[in-house]
Amino acid sequence: MNFPATSLLPSSHHRRAISAALIGCLLVVAGWARADETVPFPKLPEGAGEISPKAAKSFTATESGLKYRILRVGSGAKPTPQQRVVVNYHGWLFNGRVFDSSYQRGMPITFGLNQVVKGWTEGLQLVGKGGMIELEIPGYLGYGLQGQPGSGIPPNATLHFVVELLDIEG
Repeated sequence: MNFPATSLLPSSHHRRAISAALIGCLLVVAGWARADETVPFPKLPEGAGEISPKAAKSFTATESGLKYRILRVGSGAKPTPQQRVVVNYHGWLFNGRVFDSSYQRGMPITFGLNQVVKGWTEGLQLVGKGGMIELEIPGYLGYGLQGQPGSGIPPNATLHFVVELLDIEG
């Protein structure tokens, strides 16, 4: 049997469906899954406080593209960008490689909330003192196109953090 060559090609409807499916697969592979999907909790480093049994099972996305979930609600005030915060944190990349951790150093860190990457400034304003937040910071809210070569953070890397807000100064 001879079929016309055009019968081997998918219809325009099928091409659109295939294209949409491929784009969806690429977005999931690239880590751009929907913010409301259930995600397993991260493995906490030694010395971290507990995750609340009522912690969010999925991330919330802000208008900027930051994804976060409150792992433990704080009972205190939330910081403003002009304040200094005392935190313990653990940061890793998509491949699971830890690039920085105050827990591993055994010492919290204090800094001005307006002196860090935009994703931290935005994210820490969402959690109260004593709380714990998980952040997924896209590259443009992190170290951007330059990355952090000395720490092994590549350009445009999505950064993952668990942060405990221990105190707010000023």
